[in-house]
Amino acid sequence: MRRRTFLGMSSGLGIVATGLTTTPALAGGRRPDLTVAVDGGGDHTGIQAAIDAAPAGATEPFVIGVRPGTYLGQVVVPATKPFLELRGLGRRPDDVVIADDRANGTLKPDGTPWGTSGSASVTVSGADFRAVNLTFANLFDEAAHPEITNRQAVAVLTRADRLVFDRVRFLANQDTLYVNSSAAGVVARVHLRDCYVEGDVDFIFGRATAVFDRCRIHSLNRGSTPNGYVTAPSTDITNPYGLLFQRSRFTSDAPAGTVLLGRPWHPGNDPNAIGQTIVRESWIGAHIPDAAWSDFGAWPWEDARFFEYRNAGPGAIVSANRPQLTAEQAGEYTAAAFLRGSDDWTPERC
Repeated sequence: MRRRTFLGMSSGLGIVATGLTTTPALAGGRRPDLTVAVDGGGDHTGIQAAIDAAPAGATEPFVIGVRPGTYLGQVVVPATKPFLELRGLGRRPDDVVIADDRANGTLKPDGTPWGTSGSASVTVSGADFRAVNLTFANLFDEAAHPEITNRQAVAVLTRADRLVFDRVRFLANQDTLYVNSSAAGVVARVHLRDCYVEGDVDFIFGRATAVFDRCRIHSLNRGSTPNGYVTAPSTDITNPYGLLFQRSRFTSDAPAGTVLLGRPWHPGNDPNAIGQTIVRESWIGAHIPDAAWSDFGAWPWEDARFFEYRNAGPGAIVSANRPQLTAEQAGEYTAAAFLRGSDDWTPERC
């Protein structure tokens, strides 16, 4: 996908399907503590500079308001800066774009590759982070770099707990959204609501506990067979909660039956990475075939925790290839259960 597609995409692509409105981002929210503006009209001209200026060890939200524009360069929210909020001050999520353009195989100045995690445009290691009404993108252009064969290019990598993304777009190709934790066996919860996630291969992946509520999940057409995989969870066996999609829409421009819902990722062949993806009460397009799940190398999908429940649409097929939750199980695998944890976390709308 070319750079102009990312920056020129109609915001309606993600908004119409998820019920987003054009309500200004400040409605009902606290005044920003700092503002960022590309034209110099704010406290800072860059996102990272504003994060660097935010207080360390905060115990209440510190809001960075981002005025409309495109902000290029990698962004890191360190673990020492919890409770940061990035809030787009435009009317729609595409008014503010935070992006970078490196891939796994892109070389650092020292001649070594960045790797998948290092490719992330935005890395969030600070707990209680929020992002509202903006776009995160990795603009790596696969067609322009045939010499780079490791093309994983992450838009956002999360490693922290209690994160909220509200009316946010995530744009890339392979490995768009990497929801992870600080270490295997460590639980990190993420709540995404009214969001839009776009990509092709394994573009929502990792071991975090992540709830996608009323989101649009859009698979790009790679022109290949298969055209890609939506999820690649690596949920630790000790964690009962992985990736949950509820009241969401799975869409694509790819031909019917060419995109898989997911495959189980075992990083470093870790046998304890028993991935979980649950899709419930969602609309699934015709791009998803009857055999919706795939093996990942030698790891069979049947050994993972892949389930659906009461989905609709041409791709919502109930068959032996599509394990379904029972009504009793569905009562257990809810957004509240996924996010509650030992601290009884209940994220509120921004």
